[in-house]
Amino acid sequence: MTLKVGVLGYRFMGKAHANAMARLPMFFPDAPEVERHVLVGRDEDALADAADRLGFENTATDWEDVVGEVDAFYNLGPNHVHADPAVAALEAGTPVLSEKPLANDLESAERMAEAAESAGVPTATAFNYRFVPALRYAKNLVEDGEIGEIRHFRGQYLQDWLVDPEAPWSWRNSEEMAGSGALGDLGAHTIDLARFLVGDVERVSGHLRTFVDERPVEGENETRPVTVDDAYSAQAELEGGAMATFEASRFADGHKNDHTIEIHGSEGSLRFSLERLNELEVLREGNRGYETILVTDEDDPYLDHWWPPGHVLGWEHTFVHENYEFLSAVDSAASESSGSGGGDYRPDFEDGLAVQRVLAAIQESDERGEWVSVA
Repeated sequence: MTLKVGVLGYRFMGKAHANAMARLPMFFPDAPEVERHVLVGRDEDALADAADRLGFENTATDWEDVVGEVDAFYNLGPNHVHADPAVAALEAGTPVLSEKPLANDLESAERMAEAAESAGVPTATAFNYRFVPALRYAKNLVEDGEIGEIRHFRGQYLQDWLVDPEAPWSWRNSEEMAGSGALGDLGAHTIDLARFLVGDVERVSGHLRTFVDERPVEGENETRPVTVDDAYSAQAELEGGAMATFEASRFADGHKNDHTIEIHGSEGSLRFSLERLNELEVLREGNRGYETILVTDEDDPYLDHWWPPGHVLGWEHTFVHENYEFLSAVDSAASESSGSGGGDYRPDFEDGLAVQRVLAAIQESDERGEWVSVA
């Protein structure tokens, strides 16, 4: 069976996912056969050019014409357009992958998760960092008890693309379209990794700041207000009593895409940086310092599909792994409906909703100036 995939959005994330689908047959021979069937966008000329570059057979300017006609639907548009196309696709029985955060507000995320539960088909929230081999290796160490009882989780995601106050306004600066700023765009990844590696977030105390209140509109002689946060920080309590701190900023001068995590346990610690994504630093009980493990051996997660040991992977490979897992789940679910077995996929819309609840709680905590429990 060839899976026909429809994709809404053809810029940053569109390129990442199209590239991943193109790589699957070369490196994952057991992956289902995939056709990049239709690309969805508003500008017909730009859409035609993008479809040609990204390898899509067809184009469409209305997602309503697509969601019921494909085997999987990818919603890679701005946050405020995640909910309606995803719900419509799910009501048509079509599996959906949605970029993160799941939606621009909690109510929309709940609606998407309810539709997913009713549809009973695979869904994905695109937390691609779960598919970094070094972080999979870290999860195995935590689950095997290698660092003992978890005491601390620290997550920090720093970028600097808005340091210049003359940097142009975009939809990411709009609460109506994005829901939040650094919190949802960057913090969602960190919070998902905390849940993936340690456990659910139970309560939070958050602080948000906007440093530049308005920005120029590119190509126009006007400015628009910035209605989201430029940076946030939060304290949190995770299940089991572990303490956590989360932080993200688009104003951290000198940091391009610096996502770091630390996990401290009773018998050791782990440290990871996205800027060195093939490495995991491990401190074991009794040692005086960290050892750096290059996670590129054939028996490391996903590495049997790639290069000889020591030949490192890059950021784009996380999307290949993500697409492999999701599309395999879609294919298995289709086979299950015909009596041939099936499979699950995580992180799904329930995981996306769990993160959205934390985002909402951090915003509420900032407004109220007190700790807030995550519902």
